[in-house]
Amino acid sequence: MSDEKAGQPGASGGTARKHTALPKAQILIEALPWLRRHNGKVVVIKFGGNAMIDEDLKAAFAQDVVFLHQAGLKPVVVHGGGPQINAQLDKQGLVSEFKAGLRVTTPEAMDVVRMVLAGQVQRELVGLLNQHGPLAVGMTGEDARTITATKHSPEIDGELIDIGRVGEITDIDTGAIEALLADGRIPVISSIARSADDHHVYNVNADTAAAALAASLGAETLMVLTDVEGLYADWPHSDEVISRLTVSELQKLLPELSSGMVPKMEGCLHAVRGGVGTARVLDGRIPHSILLEIFTDSGIGTMVVPDRQPGGAA
Repeated sequence: MSDEKAGQPGASGGTARKHTALPKAQILIEALPWLRRHNGKVVVIKFGGNAMIDEDLKAAFAQDVVFLHQAGLKPVVVHGGGPQINAQLDKQGLVSEFKAGLRVTTPEAMDVVRMVLAGQVQRELVGLLNQHGPLAVGMTGEDARTITATKHSPEIDGELIDIGRVGEITDIDTGAIEALLADGRIPVISSIARSADDHHVYNVNADTAAAALAASLGAETLMVLTDVEGLYADWPHSDEVISRLTVSELQKLLPELSSGMVPKMEGCLHAVRGGVGTARVLDGRIPHSILLEIFTDSGIGTMVVPDRQPGGAA
């Protein structure tokens, strides 16, 4: 029986059926040059904002990170836990206070920070990632002396102020992280540091920790998830997002930024100056924002790049 008699169009004269999966193939083809470019490269991702507390966004984030791993990249996740820490402090009747954009961390508050970051947020994230295979390993900056810090005393109106157990990073040891990456694992790191000069542990800003780790690991890119679309050109007068800017351009903008954006953009600045190829601030409220940014031509958010070299590309 011929194809035509069986009701099937033959090779000659038949028209190819439009396949509903064709757009998926086009998306994969678009991703191909980016897959090739990033293969084998370290990508440091700071997990934060609304993505940390919305169940669907958390699941999408875990899927994105596992996709990066399966696609041949080497993701490293760094996280804080502001909303969860606030909730636990309230439960224990401890006041949340911020100065110079940083949490005032008393010894009692530090116990809560340590418990929430290492015992709650990290464990949940490791569990989500490991639903896809034996991939994620949790650690804190204390482990294997990964992050070392000294007491940080910010300056307000020309005066140094005491904000408790808040640390300023002085040293990074990437040995344990590199060993995990070499073993095909995904490190998930809580932003807690060991002290360089006493027996305390310190709460360190997760944006700052992610940037320092990205620079020390020689990462291809740093990605910072937040609750805004990116860096706005003229906020609050305009919601136009700056899609790309150089280190020098960002340096000029820093004094005008809102306090919440300062540590994120300072982190991007530090990372790129430290040799990281690009640093990006992404809207973590968008599902799969990581994949949209790294594997599509359009991208989202704001990307910081090195200054253009004389006679060369940026």
